[in-house]
Amino acid sequence: MSFVIRVDKDLDYLSACMQKERWAQERLYKDFYPMILPLCQRYATNKEDALDIMHEGFIKVFKHIGKYQMGTSLNAWIKRIMINTAIDFYRKSVRRRTEDLDTAYAVSSSDPNAINFLSAEEIIDCLQDLSPSYRAIFNLYIMEGYSHREIAERLKISESTSRSNLVKARGKLKALLLAKSADYARR
Repeated sequence: MSFVIRVDKDLDYLSACMQKERWAQERLYKDFYPMILPLCQRYATNKEDALDIMHEGFIKVFKHIGKYQMGTSLNAWIKRIMINTAIDFYRKSVRRRTEDLDTAYAVSSSDPNAINFLSAEEIIDCLQDLSPSYRAIFNLYIMEGYSHREIAERLKISESTSRSNLVKARGKLKALLLAKSADYARR
């Protein structure tokens, strides 16, 4: 879902947000909630953590709305704040473990695509079953398109740890998805 701000109609709405008017903040929250919650769920261990990330992110959006530049993508600006909030949440809640690249293993399979049998909610559940470090790296690399260098800088880990954890995250996610699809096939 993509939101485009039309300058003629929505200038007042954004200006009201910048002036901290409640009705405008409520509208922004309601407009972006359907896009933001699934993004936060990809980074969180459970729905409650996702809601915490999302609410903290919206607080930052409202606090810094004056920095938003009209004419640029409001959608991308809010998404970036939410991703950074999720990274901050990850940093606060996880003790870092450095994993050795030598322990990484290759992931390949000729098995049928497990995702075809699962709902979006079931896939998010599998993502939430990943450890916080695996989940963060998987999301940043696969979903958001960050490079291993950028991930390493943001999470304060080495690039090799980022690569290693991505391989492990893919393997773990694959196993979780295959298990869920096997459960689905048995029904």
